[in-house]
Amino acid sequence: MSTFLIEPGAKLANRYRLDDVVSETGGATRWKATDETLARPVAVWTFTEGFPRTSEAVRAARATSRIPDSRVTQVFDADDMAPVPYVVEEWVIGSSLADLLAQGPMEPERAAGLVTEAAEAITAAHQGGLHHLCLTPDKLMWSSGGAVKVTGIGVDAALLGTNVQDPAAVDAQGLGHLLYAALTGHWPGPQQSSLPPAPQGPGGPVPADQVRPGITDPLAGISTRAALPQLVGQVVPGPPLTTPAAFCQAMADVPRLIPLPVSPAEPAPEPEQGTSRRTGEFGSTGTGPRHSERAGATAAAGGAAAASPRSRRRSEQHSTARKALTWGAAGLLFIGVVAGAWTVGSMMRPSDEASPSSDSTSEEDVESVDLSALEITDSSGFDPLGDGSEHGQNAPKAYDGNHETVWNTEGYQDPMGVTKAGVGLLLDLGQSQEVHELDLTVPQNNYGIQVRVSDTRSSTEVNDETLNSEMPVAWEGQVSGEETIELDEPVSGQYVVVWFTEMPSDGGIYRGTVHEVEVRGV
Repeated sequence: MSTFLIEPGAKLANRYRLDDVVSETGGATRWKATDETLARPVAVWTFTEGFPRTSEAVRAARATSRIPDSRVTQVFDADDMAPVPYVVEEWVIGSSLADLLAQGPMEPERAAGLVTEAAEAITAAHQGGLHHLCLTPDKLMWSSGGAVKVTGIGVDAALLGTNVQDPAAVDAQGLGHLLYAALTGHWPGPQQSSLPPAPQGPGGPVPADQVRPGITDPLAGISTRAALPQLVGQVVPGPPLTTPAAFCQAMADVPRLIPLPVSPAEPAPEPEQGTSRRTGEFGSTGTGPRHSERAGATAAAGGAAAASPRSRRRSEQHSTARKALTWGAAGLLFIGVVAGAWTVGSMMRPSDEASPSSDSTSEEDVESVDLSALEITDSSGFDPLGDGSEHGQNAPKAYDGNHETVWNTEGYQDPMGVTKAGVGLLLDLGQSQEVHELDLTVPQNNYGIQVRVSDTRSSTEVNDETLNSEMPVAWEGQVSGEETIELDEPVSGQYVVVWFTEMPSDGGIYRGTVHEVEVRGV
């Protein structure tokens, strides 16, 4: 059967219902479709009979499905032996970079945040032997669920038959083009784009900071070194950036924020009747704070973050949930037997036996302590070896009430425990206070955290042994997203350190990030 005969409503593999044509590329057609088995929207590529690159596209899609990075668009299914060959991908609901730039250029730190996420995804793809080669503003998505997604990795190049001698350099330049576009609202590349072309000078597009004043020197330099390598040595120092990994490394110490998306062009669909899952559904960006799997999506309405209930999860809850359910029924049965025995015993007890006093107070009657947010009077990055500032100037962003701003550690080539025991964020409460818990928001990734509380502020030249003695551990565990950390026991102290002992790889760079922290006590 030929793709030319397929109409909306046709079904592939007795599962994927084709709804609307999105685009056509030669003999390949991209559809918005519905996976009726899981009741979720998907994107489906179909290929005309005789399309010469069907096998290449299917192989690229299968390879893409093995990239261990959530920012790479997922591939769910691919079959080049079916009557109608197809590739089924994640349908991303949200806004492309082109959509975001319709409102004008981004603030430099937001542009840096979005494009660096894309660069880390491309770096992960390169490590798996895949490239993009077709980066444009339409390929970089900010989903309504609060995640960055890069579409078209592997598949776009296969569909177009693109083959270049140095794919790493092509993708590095593509990332430079995206950064230039995010900073200026103009497109410096040769590919077609809905953005206006970049202003031209004698050597081609002029540097970003000449198009839009106010761009910081580091960002302008990185943009030029990646997007406009012909100008390197003339207007900016340093070598050209010729790989996505080099681009990530250059961006590692640039302050960055994750930008809020515009309202999605379409609402997330409700599951069909009869399904028990809400696969692919995302919450509205205007109803309160939600956090992405890498960066933590922020509340669209400013005060909503403070009003929303805090998540009180623990790592051990996940591992013991099934045991709790299993033992729950047994526990109820046991309680029933004990209660029955007690009743029988009461009936047989002599009438003059003293009964428990109704005035006695059980543990359950004890009033819980009223906790309040403790004022943070000062803060800094905390490095036990004293060989880095850990972006101490950005530390106040971790408790400014704005989930969009962040503090992060410096980027490390090796995980914690190799070069140093950990790094952290030090919070000064002004005076010794009793600390009970912390509300902590980090990106949706696994971070190893210790909370240390002490009246002694260890010096920046302290080693780990001194740190342990002067600032004992009050809590230790894994955190991800928005967490309420209840200390094992209340601890009094003036200084609180959020200490990163494990940090996930962020495109080859290990970095800890805090969106927001609140210390509570009495």
